[in-house]
Amino acid sequence: MKNVKSFVILGIIVLLLALFSMYYSNAATYKIEAYGEANIQEDIFNPLIAKSVNTKALSLTSGDYTIRQTDGIYMNEQMQLMIPSDKIMELFSCSAELYNNKKLVIKKYDTTLIFYLNKTEYELNGKKYDTKIAPTKKDGCFYAPANIIADALEYEYVWSIDDNVATLTNVSKKKSIVPSSYDLRDEDRDTDIFDQGRYGTCWAFSAITSIESILSPEESVSFSVDHMSISNSFAASQNEGGDYTMGMAYLAAWQGPVYEKDDPYGDNKSDDSLEAVKHVQQMQLIEDKDYETIKEYVMLYGGVQTSLYNSLSNSFSGNEYYDRNTSAYYYYGSERPNHDVVIIGWDDDYPKENFATLPEDDGAFICQNSWGYEFGENGYFYVSYYDTDIGLNNVAYTRIDDSDNYDNIYQTDLCGWVGQIGYGSDGVYGANVYHASSKQDVCAAGFYATGENTEYEIYICANYKRKSSLKKARLAASGTLDKAGYYTIDFDRNIRVKKGRDFAVILHIATEDEEHPLAIEYNADEATEDVDLKDGTGFISMSGEKWVDIEEGYSCNICLKAFTNNVDEDD
Repeated sequence: MKNVKSFVILGIIVLLLALFSMYYSNAATYKIEAYGEANIQEDIFNPLIAKSVNTKALSLTSGDYTIRQTDGIYMNEQMQLMIPSDKIMELFSCSAELYNNKKLVIKKYDTTLIFYLNKTEYELNGKKYDTKIAPTKKDGCFYAPANIIADALEYEYVWSIDDNVATLTNVSKKKSIVPSSYDLRDEDRDTDIFDQGRYGTCWAFSAITSIESILSPEESVSFSVDHMSISNSFAASQNEGGDYTMGMAYLAAWQGPVYEKDDPYGDNKSDDSLEAVKHVQQMQLIEDKDYETIKEYVMLYGGVQTSLYNSLSNSFSGNEYYDRNTSAYYYYGSERPNHDVVIIGWDDDYPKENFATLPEDDGAFICQNSWGYEFGENGYFYVSYYDTDIGLNNVAYTRIDDSDNYDNIYQTDLCGWVGQIGYGSDGVYGANVYHASSKQDVCAAGFYATGENTEYEIYICANYKRKSSLKKARLAASGTLDKAGYYTIDFDRNIRVKKGRDFAVILHIATEDEEHPLAIEYNADEATEDVDLKDGTGFISMSGEKWVDIEEGYSCNICLKAFTNNVDEDD
């Protein structure tokens, strides 16, 4: 009797799927209609269709960005595509912040969309709406329905049954994704205010503050400025100051960050044995004075580190550039930047009359300083859009991983991007050779793009013996990077290296309008006098055919890292 029932049920399922196939045979691609009235046919058909969809290769594409089942997307029983919150930003070019893993706030243009876990009611620009689709949690991730987000942010959402592919097309006529004003403090994403005191550590405070704001509100952490400014590879004391490239090198090398509680500020000592609690794998440099992109990155990621010229002697001073009563700063001289702060917001309508000297027009960035709560507006101040130096040397920390993302890092450039090398054209090859201490999979490489519109190709030689071995390398990844900065490129397929073998990472890099596109580390000044040229083997080549030892020939190291995961010796 059990077999008879099974055959009957199977027959019904086959019949329903056949009817579904016939129904859509003349309309393989259609626009999803949201929130249709429930009926008995949907209750029967939709779970079956969703099950069929989820058993095939499923993808969602928006512009050049595609996510797949491996990224966590799935079709629910209401035939709605559910996407994890950490993929929403890339898909819709919007901010997507999760609060206590229960509330998801999405912002773009002047639109605010709020979802609540397991609640069908959502908010759009302050108004409440109800739908049968409730955000849910799966494998620890918050999931929201793609079609509701698409409708709110002015995207057309089309589903192809034949291809099992959903496509998002931005149909908005708005030129900018940012609102006229924005403030991380209003989003509960502000961080603690600190006082750098007598030390020249503004560069480290700005980097740490930016990273903390990017991790918030999901994570509320306090990282150590002492560790970044002391336990790095530069021969410079806290009194001598520093710049954003030093922070980038420290982070790219996995020397930090560490927690403030483990290395408190201001005691003139640091613990070199502490290990990084996060791995910063991508740091993008926004072009000088590109205010639109700065705003986008503040909204999408968090605080952006930047520079200005500081004309003030202390927290209580004022002059023709700074109005203490309004906490408004406008420097219009010719001095170059000497102080780092963090942009945490802006106001296009901030009155020009608030400044001690009248700038050309309204508008200001909201900046977080490192001079304690007594400075400005409880540690914050406003900098005119027309300030000479605001918006120079901008760093956005755009990929911050947990510290277990890779098992090993191979590197020779602890001081990072000190200079550049090349052959007078926009393209050059560089290679670093490393020794595998165990059986490992090479899964990613890290390097600097020294300018905008950088094309790269990464090759791996799994069994390096001599320079001629480099010709046998396999292509592991290729692509284009829009902005300068430090990048980690994950490979689609890992490349295994055996224990005790040498392996090589090869980078072909071509940067538009750059004659020396390859980043190098060398002894350039007193801060980099401890650069070690004996910590590895590197080569440079014009065409990838003839290779020159870069340590011996040019007294420098190539900035090219490898990331690996350990493999069981029995595998």
